[in-house]
Parts: sequence; C-alpha cells; structure tokens
Amino acid sequence: MPAEPTAPQPMFDTDELVINMGPQHPATHGVLRVVLKLDGEKVIDADVVIGYLHRGVEKLSEHRDYNQIVMLTDRLDYCASAAANLVYCEAVEKLLSLEVPRRARYLRTVLAELQRIASHLVWVGSHAMDIGAVTVFLYALRERELVLDLFEEFCGARMTYNAMRVGGLPQDIPPGWDKRVLAFCAVMDEKIAEYETLLTHNRIWLDRTRGVGVISGREAVAIGLSGPPLRASGVRRDVRKDEPYAAYSEFEFDVPLGANGDTYDRYLVRIEEFWQSTRIIRQAIEGLPEGPVLAKVPRMIKPPAGETYHANESPKGEIGFFIVSDGTSTRPYRCRVRPPSFCNLQALPRLVRGHLVADVVAVIGTIDIVLGEVDR
Repeated sequence: MPAEPTAPQPMFDTDELVINMGPQHPATHGVLRVVLKLDGEKVIDADVVIGYLHRGVEKLSEHRDYNQIVMLTDRLDYCASAAANLVYCEAVEKLLSLEVPRRARYLRTVLAELQRIASHLVWVGSHAMDIGAVTVFLYALRERELVLDLFEEFCGARMTYNAMRVGGLPQDIPPGWDKRVLAFCAVMDEKIAEYETLLTHNRIWLDRTRGVGVISGREAVAIGLSGPPLRASGVRRDVRKDEPYAAYSEFEFDVPLGANGDTYDRYLVRIEEFWQSTRIIRQAIEGLPEGPVLAKVPRMIKPPAGETYHANESPKGEIGFFIVSDGTSTRPYRCRVRPPSFCNLQALPRLVRGHLVADVVAVIGTIDIVLGEVDR
C-alpha cells in the first residue's frame, strides 16, 4: 500500500509571541511592565505588572500624625500634588466636623484648578510626543512652567507642595498673586487654541486616535473608570458637580462629555477641561472673599472615634481617602487611598486587545497614569 501522505509543514512559525513592554520604556510613563501577547503586530492580550514603585504610603500614614501625612500625599500623583493634599485634608476635616473658612475654600479651588491645568499639560505634551508630535510637548511644558511659578510663589515648591493644612491653608496668598493668576489664565486661553491647531484636526493625529481603545459607558462603569476616561464614554460623573467640595458649588462650569469613548474623545474631554478650569479660576479670584485662611485647629489633632470616606475630582479621576480613627490617638488607625490611576489602569488590557503594538502607546497615554499613585 502507498504510504499515508504527511501533513504539509507550515512555512512560518505561527506561535504567539510574548514580549515585555517595560518596565523601563519611555511610553509607559513610569516603571510599568506590560506583558503583551501578540499575533504578528496584533495584540491578543495584555497583562499589566505593577509594584515596582511601592513605598507603603498607607502603612506609613498609620505611624504619622494627621498633619504629617499631608507631606506623604504629595508623592502619590507627583504631577498633581495639590489635588491629593486637598482630598486628604478634607477627609480629616470631615472626620472632625470642621468648618473651613470661606476664603480658604476659594483659594483651595484655585489651587486645585491650577493643578488640573498643570497635570493636563504634562499629559497632552507627553501623549502627543509618544505619538510623534514633539512640538506639542515643548509648548505644553512652557505653559506648565508658568503654573509652577505660581505654586512656587505661593508655597515655595514646584512639584511636591505640602500646600494645605487640616482646617485650611498654612498662609494667605502673596500680594498681587491673584492678579498674576488672572494674567496666566489670559495666556492659557491663547495657548489652548495653539494645541488645538496642532492636533485637533491633524490628519495623522486623527488616524492614530479615532477608533482606538473604544470602551462603552456601561463597560467603563463596570471596570471602575473615573475622570476624563469615564466622561469620554458619555458618563456624566464629576465629583465637583455630584458631591461638591471646596467652593465648587458656588461656581458655574460645564462637564465635558465624549460620544465614542475612544482615544480621540479622551483627548477632546481634557482639552475642554482646560477651558473650564480657567473659567472656574476667574470666578474664584474675582469673587475672592476676605477673612482668615485657617480654622482654629489644635496642634495635635485627635479626631473622635469613627470612620469616613471623602472623594475629590483629581485631574486623573476620582481620588478618595478612607480614614479610621479609634479616638485615642493623634494618628489614624487606618488610612486607605482610592487612587484613580490604579483603577483606570485596569482598563488597559480591554482597551488594547485587537489593536496593533503601536496603538498600545496611544492607549497608555490616553489613560494618563502616574505610577506613584498606582503602586503607592
């Protein structure tokens, strides 16, 4: 009998390829490792590996007085330290049932929105550079320097501010600072238009961002997204509107929403947030009340026994602090952080699946993570 024919040998090896993107990779925006499973250049799956920057902030907080913990919050999202300062201080004030002076609440709002602008400037510059638009990075860092100059004048620091205290602010604003803030807003309005001229209708930018990393509002809520990535999927969730804090209830502003939930919509939402931030800042500065900036708070804070959770809308999403007091100590019994970068990063495998390796860079940038906040 003739021999059985043998199966033809494949010309190419079709095994799936597994590669490491990071942890030292310029597009991961920190020490993040993404294990990609590829079929050619197409991403079949991704596994996110974190923990390279873990510093134990929550455990450290259990061994610090309440006022000392403010310094630790600076190191969470080091591109938006003021936002973490604010949410922590407000969580302790909630535990104490403490009323913060109105002037302090207005100034806190100004600082929070200046910080939102500075954080979004780092985002738009680095995100554009990852995709190939280097000029935008240089432009964005130019305006960010102006914001950092304002922070340096207020508190003496440019990155990790330690700018707030339980009960208000450590000091009032320097003479003329409010006028310089308004002057910055005028400059910023011109520069936002420049970014949009470079990117919004740029054919290459549209090709790299439209239809990439699409996620529906229902999926975004199920995963736990917050901030611009959630609003880009059409979900109207903004802590500043839904659960107002600082002085946001006294100002008019809009919550920008996307329609498609893709990388381009997440870009548009953040660009619109630039405009809304300058709008809020102008209202706060023009209506800035007189009075003290710090409530009467004992040097050693000892809240009554109880627990509280308080959230703010940081530039990257919803950041919250859960604090437990046993009523006998000047240190929290338990301090837990709900960081937006950590929760938003959960969506990465879902967003990159089915796209090309080059799109992974665009998707990571559009989530806007900071690893200090992810690992804590």
